[in-house]
Amino acid sequence: MKIIDISRPLKNDTPIWPGDTPFTFSLNWTKEETGSVNVGQLTMSSHTGTHVDAPFHFDSDGKRILDIPLERFMGRAIVVSVEGTLEISPEHVMGIDFTGVDKVLFKTNAWKLSGKFPENIPPVHKELPAFLKEKGINLIGVDLPSVDPLDSKELVAHHSLREHDIGILEGIDLSHVDPGVYELVALPLPLQEGDGSPVRAVLIDRRT
Repeated sequence: MKIIDISRPLKNDTPIWPGDTPFTFSLNWTKEETGSVNVGQLTMSSHTGTHVDAPFHFDSDGKRILDIPLERFMGRAIVVSVEGTLEISPEHVMGIDFTGVDKVLFKTNAWKLSGKFPENIPPVHKELPAFLKEKGINLIGVDLPSVDPLDSKELVAHHSLREHDIGILEGIDLSHVDPGVYELVALPLPLQEGDGSPVRAVLIDRRT
């Protein structure tokens, strides 16, 4: 068994959505001060790095993080390479066998500089959620900061995924992952009113 970390490291120069809360970590107490322990302090957005979106993020009447079953963030997932595409569309998965999987992760490799927020990304086509729903998919993951164009206000892909009851995992790192079937674990923090949450996302490869 091999565990593959697909989370982006959180550090003080972690790229964030322009205008969002910067990520900072500092020692609030040091061992020298307390005599026993170091205690860190975090400041961050709920959409920093590798994270999941709750529907409340883009729908004021939508579910919060704690309203979503944990099963949504765990299970068999297929990694699909769509490198070089301008848009992630149904055509990219027409020939994929989804038997036994209920999550799909798209490897675009379009976020070239991990230390810099991208200028352009290949968004999810509005018709993809309906296609994936028919295949039994309940979560989509992308190695990008969003499933929609970065300048979108309508968030068509976000809303279409919600309408088809498909979860959203963003900001994963698949640069070192081969296409294939894995077990995904990407559990959010139990934020009762959360519109999203950072996750530690891993893939488990039981073939090795």
